[in-house]
Amino acid sequence: MDLKCVIIDDEPLAINVIKNYINQTKGLTLLSSFNDATESVDYLRNHEIDLLFLDINMPLLDGLNLLKSIPQKPLTIITTAHEEFAVASYELEVVDYLVKPISFHRFIMAINKAFKIKGYQQKDDFATHNERAYIFIKIDKKKMKKIYLDEVLSVESLGDYIKINTVVDKYIIHQTLSSFTDELPSDKFIRIHRSYTISIEKVDTVEGNSIEIADIRYPIGRSYLNEVKNRIFNDSE
Repeated sequence: MDLKCVIIDDEPLAINVIKNYINQTKGLTLLSSFNDATESVDYLRNHEIDLLFLDINMPLLDGLNLLKSIPQKPLTIITTAHEEFAVASYELEVVDYLVKPISFHRFIMAINKAFKIKGYQQKDDFATHNERAYIFIKIDKKKMKKIYLDEVLSVESLGDYIKINTVVDKYIIHQTLSSFTDELPSDKFIRIHRSYTISIEKVDTVEGNSIEIADIRYPIGRSYLNEVKNRIFNDSE
């Protein structure tokens, strides 16, 4: 039986991202979505839902106060652009706390927690209707861009920014390499240097302490060398 879901977020783009992710994931059914928390109150009181995707910073009624007001609380996943409410959220026993922009991989990790609580079983972390996984990245204040993971070649650190190199384009976004790498599936991507994360399947050649992807050579950091070569060669067998 599918988990019945509701989304509450005052950003239409954010709602669309979660809608797309739900549509991609087996075991989830979207019942309704609201961009005004006050309009959701009666619905939540009068409908049985299993899983709530809830933003925090919303006008008139914020997400945490809304959650406190619900007599029978559903499983709740917080979706917010702000990290500072994490402690307060977990005190309300939320399933997970997702910071925007939310990657598909991170979404699936949260969903698997909800399935586990409900006693459901997922065959793998990407049990989806469409097996071609993707993420959304925030390329400006109002625009989210879908990037398919099988098109990503490498990710380069630019301090507090990163450059994502894909087969179709390059994107510079405000995020650290460490946090972005954590959102990628670890069986497909690996950190090879303090400045680079690469797609394992896109590696063309390995020579000494470097690899080549799409005619671009990347150094392998000394501390990463053994793990990187083991992953690349083992995955090719």
